[in-house]
Amino acid sequence: MVVALLRAEISRLASGDRLPSSRELTSRHGVSPVTVSRAFAQLAAEGEVVTRPGSGTYVSPRRARTATDAPDTSWQAVALAGREFDPGTQDGPQDPPPAGVIAMAGGYLHPSLRPDRALSAALARAARRPDAWDRAPAAGLAPLRAVFARAAGGDVGPEDVLVTGGGQGALSMLFRALAAPGSPVLVESPTYPGALAAARAAGLRPVPVPMDADGIRPDLLAEAFAVTGARVLYCQPTFHNPTGTVLAPERRRQVVDVARAAGAFVVEDDFARHLGHGGPVPRPLVADDRDGTVIHLATLTKPASPSLRIGAVIARGPVMRRLQGMRRVDDFFLARPLQEAALELLSTPAWDRHLRSLSTRLRERCAVLADALARELPEWTPARVPTGGLHLWVQLPPGFDDTTVAQTARTHGVAVNAGTPSFPADPPAAYLRLGFAATETPAELTEGIHRLTRTAAACAAG
Repeated sequence: MVVALLRAEISRLASGDRLPSSRELTSRHGVSPVTVSRAFAQLAAEGEVVTRPGSGTYVSPRRARTATDAPDTSWQAVALAGREFDPGTQDGPQDPPPAGVIAMAGGYLHPSLRPDRALSAALARAARRPDAWDRAPAAGLAPLRAVFARAAGGDVGPEDVLVTGGGQGALSMLFRALAAPGSPVLVESPTYPGALAAARAAGLRPVPVPMDADGIRPDLLAEAFAVTGARVLYCQPTFHNPTGTVLAPERRRQVVDVARAAGAFVVEDDFARHLGHGGPVPRPLVADDRDGTVIHLATLTKPASPSLRIGAVIARGPVMRRLQGMRRVDDFFLARPLQEAALELLSTPAWDRHLRSLSTRLRERCAVLADALARELPEWTPARVPTGGLHLWVQLPPGFDDTTVAQTARTHGVAVNAGTPSFPADPPAAYLRLGFAATETPAELTEGIHRLTRTAAACAAG
């Protein structure tokens, strides 16, 4: 509050003008001298004020910026030639929508769904550990690796786990480790846009493999491996993003067998394991893999907080040694305090209580959104009502363009994701991804669908 008040004061003053004293500000606003001192320190760090001991605090000199002050970076176009970077369309953190816009885009929980109190307590306990600021092992803290190994099941052990800075960073590392630039990588179609971005940034060529109601089709997967010579499949067998599909039991072994026959890796992105809506969750593919075909990705970011950048890669054999080598080159190790906080969180009953509560609340929100959609926009067809995850995947009627609908929806006060970025090639139809976890209340979801009815009318008329 004091910083905001001082900014307003500075905007009315000229360069070199003196600001009120700490004593005057303390009296005027009813705050402590420490609060005023911190506010001045922050503004000084930002270059807004200059403090002169024994004299006071003054507005920093301002210099009007002219066109000639703008840096000339045109030379970089030549320096970067041949080093193209194509991240595609990301699906990561986005700026909050403007006030009044209902958030049904993105892929993170609303703060009301997060275990913020448990996270804060875990971080505080972690900071009190005597070795909290020691260097962490390159592969991650041994107890945290053991937690991820137990969650994966089967005969996975801590030695098979590499702790990572969330799932997205792990994807980027894996694509660089598993395939040379220019190589094909097979992906479900549609798929997670962040995976497409990471693959393209690594110089890889995403190749679509069609899905049906039971997940990726093993027959077409085998054909894709044969035609392309790919050595990597990226897939999300459990609560697939964006469709919510769960790979059918009879296909789970088939997919691994097809990849094994092709001499290829299966990158299993298990981001949604803790986002089930209360029903059974199938075992990870890696739990039944004994020859290192499956590389498993796990994350705490989705069920906890965008800022708990903790995940894990589970792998066996030479590929794990390669990943460990890349860790030593890329960043040496992951910050220990964050790992300690994650371990504290996972070791308390509060985590299990949070997951049970989250499951119930996600199921309720999903039902509210599906009911509102069926009632107000029955021609907008969801592929299914998912049993896990954070989204509904909705096919639009003929004649609608998903990008136009998403842009128009913003003007009507609701943010949604267009489906096109989820496809590695031309989409077969127009889709939207509607999130039900980013709003503060379920009632906002009903209002969001009401606003989408106006969006649909506007697009149909235009």
